[in-house]
Amino acid sequence: MTATTVSVLTARALLLDMDGTLVNSDAVVERCWRRWAERQGLDGDEVMKVVHGRQGYASMAVLLPDRPMAQNHADNARMLAEETADMDGVVAVPGAEAFLASLAGLPHALVTSADVGLSTARMAAAGLGLPDVRITAESVGASKPDPEGFLKGAAELGIAPEDCVVFEDSGAGITAGRSAGMRVVGVGPRAGVHQPDVLVRDLRQVRVEDAGGGLIRLHVG
Repeated sequence: MTATTVSVLTARALLLDMDGTLVNSDAVVERCWRRWAERQGLDGDEVMKVVHGRQGYASMAVLLPDRPMAQNHADNARMLAEETADMDGVVAVPGAEAFLASLAGLPHALVTSADVGLSTARMAAAGLGLPDVRITAESVGASKPDPEGFLKGAAELGIAPEDCVVFEDSGAGITAGRSAGMRVVGVGPRAGVHQPDVLVRDLRQVRVEDAGGGLIRLHVG
């Protein structure tokens, strides 16, 4: 579907990625990962094709497959500290504040590859409130594109996976949502090439209604 197609979806819960979906942190991600790429002697453009949506150690494992995983985890810890200290250019995705406000009282959760510190800092920098239910890097043993995070989010909310709709921007996240048996709304230009169920330019193209009986109605597009 294209961004000009209006679709109506029903769900019992919404599972929301953060970076690229609610928060535009591309400027920080570019700065930190291009510096990392230079230190490793890797092409920055190729690195940027991999890192969106995944936890840092998982991106490193793809980019440096022969490197010990313990080294990736240590490097990831340094990267998280670097990213958490840099909020320059972090802003809300257009429509994110109103979108989150429209979810008040409705089942929803944040499902992010960031850890608690980074997700808290970025949401605050973007002027967005944190959902009550949050699945972060500390919550899972496997990074997106593994579906564990989305399945845990659904379980925390007490909703069957097939009754959840995921909002995602990255290929890894869209794959994770689909692997969890969920429908996926793609947000922004990165999402389009990964063929989500529905694609929107940003969250201004999403309208949420409480349909009653535990159902959420989404007008998307």
